Amino acid sequence: MSEDQAVPGNLAVATALREGVETPAYVYDLSEVRANLARLRSALPERSGLYYSLKANPHPHVLAALREGGARAEVCSPGELDAALAAGWPADTLLYNGPGKRDADLARALRLGVREFSVDSPHALDQLDAVARAESVQVRCLLRINDDQPEPGQGLTMTGVTSQFGADVGWVLAEPARFGDRDHVEVVGLHLYMGTNLAGVDELLAQFARSLATAAKLRAEGFRVDVLDLGGGFGAPFGKEGGAVDLAGLREGLHDLLDEHAPGWRGGAPEVVFESGRYLVGTAGSLVTAVLDVKRSHGRDVVVLESGINHLGGMAGLRRLPPLNPTLVHSAGVGPAEPTVVAGPLCTPLDTWSRGARLPRLRPGDLIAVPNVGAYGLYASLVAFLGQPCPVEAVVDGDRLVHTSRLDLTRVPR
Repeated sequence: MSEDQAVPGNLAVATALREGVETPAYVYDLSEVRANLARLRSALPERSGLYYSLKANPHPHVLAALREGGARAEVCSPGELDAALAAGWPADTLLYNGPGKRDADLARALRLGVREFSVDSPHALDQLDAVARAESVQVRCLLRINDDQPEPGQGLTMTGVTSQFGADVGWVLAEPARFGDRDHVEVVGLHLYMGTNLAGVDELLAQFARSLATAAKLRAEGFRVDVLDLGGGFGAPFGKEGGAVDLAGLREGLHDLLDEHAPGWRGGAPEVVFESGRYLVGTAGSLVTAVLDVKRSHGRDVVVLESGINHLGGMAGLRRLPPLNPTLVHSAGVGPAEPTVVAGPLCTPLDTWSRGARLPRLRPGDLIAVPNVGAYGLYASLVAFLGQPCPVEAVVDGDRLVHTSRLDLTRVPR
């Protein structure tokens, strides 16, 4: 960065660029990670546990900050298992999740010391039992439940619809014997996760109320509920300005719901746990990228960036989710803001972030930043497509750059 080049974004971005971090770069702010963890912990019942979902962002320094802050780890792949262990979580504290697991991956997890799993079907129970028998170990599991219907207001529905996640509650009640213990597997509780990225406390409480009522129904039918995993859904902006969802009133509302549906929870029976990825790290990351080219095409400005759907929003780029259309924070440009096509460098017309971003006239070399992409940013994108290099990942703590690295696709953990 030249001395006279304007710096977009926040203090963490400014710190990384001041220290010479090249673009494109994801900048992660550990102080924001810690603040988010403290905010979420204060909004949840005091005696509850909290898992961090590694799929949101498995960067080692992010994981270390969350582990040091007291979060547990939830993993759903061999690579995430390796990342959690490398970050210092003991294997027997992990929750291994996911709707489908290979025998070899289960066996390796057991050999490494994992002892708690979430399962979605009778077959998954039988599979885990067979692998545990072969490894001569006993394991615990949570039975994941697919509720009868979704709650409104979910950013991405997980259950209450035809889904790979969980066993339909009607099925479980109709054939309870198929969902019980096995010789090497003890079913110790329930896992209910209705949806993600909920917009506010009212939506969260409605989701948790339904999950708790379903859990109480299953307990009344004789199902063991020593552990009650209520999932999460705590919202945060993605690629837009703003802060994470205000959680004021959530703790009090959860206390009332738990007192009604799980009256022993204050004494630890059941143990209540939650999960979060997006809320904890979403607002802690920005993507900084430079303008490569600017031109006029069919009456509209076109800006081509270093980064496209390979670095941010791969799922949006494939139209699996709505188009990204991120906020673009800039400190350069001349003239009034005009509708602008913002594209990446990939050789495909799908590589478009926005077809109408309002931007001043930018020049090659100008920098822009996309805020709030610490969750589902780099690690949910098309990093292998067309062989473009991955962006730098820079970790900042306060006003200090503590680490830089670049994801090497030839050395992904196995």
